[in-house]
Amino acid sequence: MILFYDCFAGISGDMNLAALIDLGVDSKYLINELKKLKIDGYQIQVSKDSRRGIYGTRVDVLINEKPQSVLMVNTQNYTHRSFGEIKQIIEKSDLSDFVKLKSIAIFQKLAEAEGKIHNQPVEQVHFHEVGAVDSIVDIVGAAICIDFLKPSKILASRIELGSGMVKCAHGLFPVPAPATSEVLKGIPVKIGTVSFEATTPTGAAILAVMADSFIEKKNLNIEKSGYGIGHKDSEIPNVLRIYQCTEEHVSDFIQEQVMVIECNIDDMNPEVYDFLIERLFSLGALDVTLTPIVMKKSRPAITLSIICKNEQIQILTKTVLSETTSLGVRVFEANRFILHREMLEVETSWGKIKVKKAWAGDIVKYKPEYNDCSRIAKEQNLPLVFVMAKIQKEVNQKFS
Repeated sequence: MILFYDCFAGISGDMNLAALIDLGVDSKYLINELKKLKIDGYQIQVSKDSRRGIYGTRVDVLINEKPQSVLMVNTQNYTHRSFGEIKQIIEKSDLSDFVKLKSIAIFQKLAEAEGKIHNQPVEQVHFHEVGAVDSIVDIVGAAICIDFLKPSKILASRIELGSGMVKCAHGLFPVPAPATSEVLKGIPVKIGTVSFEATTPTGAAILAVMADSFIEKKNLNIEKSGYGIGHKDSEIPNVLRIYQCTEEHVSDFIQEQVMVIECNIDDMNPEVYDFLIERLFSLGALDVTLTPIVMKKSRPAITLSIICKNEQIQILTKTVLSETTSLGVRVFEANRFILHREMLEVETSWGKIKVKKAWAGDIVKYKPEYNDCSRIAKEQNLPLVFVMAKIQKEVNQKFS
């Protein structure tokens, strides 16, 4: 079973708890498990609510009879705890090892962000926005819910951050809050769909720790949906949607989401391409190709195509624009299916050589490495095609 977080309206700690309860987590189980923390002064209120016609579950953590949000500014209502103190509370509890590990990891992610922002050691960070009882409940509760559902994988969409200003303990800040920005480094986000803070530091940290990957498109079979109702209202429903689903079985191939960078070049010295291709591969490109084309006024040209991971887009684009005469690039997503691969060392008539094995289901391929074949051809003073054919035959016989 896979959980897919659809964060089109962001995520907060209470929305996350609500969506997981709506998905099937027993609220009584959650409340009983939270009692193992041995902290008091709160109650959890679970109710049904709706936003823009979407019905789901709402969770309020009640402190001194009053509901409080994750980002309450009145610090008089807060117990300021350091990361070290929160860690001790969790470690001394009777919660499962999984819940302890994930809860501490989420708080550590927040502590590292706050420590960097305020120039403090991690263990000494005192949480203003996330140190109160309600946020301990949100974070530990998230780990309890995941432990209850036991998904094999957690996936998430690009996270909506919102826009406008947010009140923090140190004053007004533009959305996203500084801690949210720090926590979500390297994670795909979008900004401005709603005019308020859509993702809180707590929500960001929960996903940053819990999610295995962040994707936009995936072959999934949806079995169930859970809706966590937020406390804001806007033109789009302020809800967090979590799908319970399974992966669609397309084949035994490895399916990957990759990015493609392309540009057309008609005014560059062809000698540059060899250097460029080598540079792109060294920076993490998965593949680089050159395709002859004809451009306007019948000018012969080249389409440069680069396949890469999302995190390599910036450096590879910068390299293309600095190393070529191109004035811009096209970037788009693509899915690719590839065979599983491993490198073997095989004994042949000319000694040991490296052979690449690729497979998926009943497909199995063996290919001798070119560099080894080239070395043997030079050493034996033989045609390369003869060496490659003989080694391929020996490899096929060995594994047939």
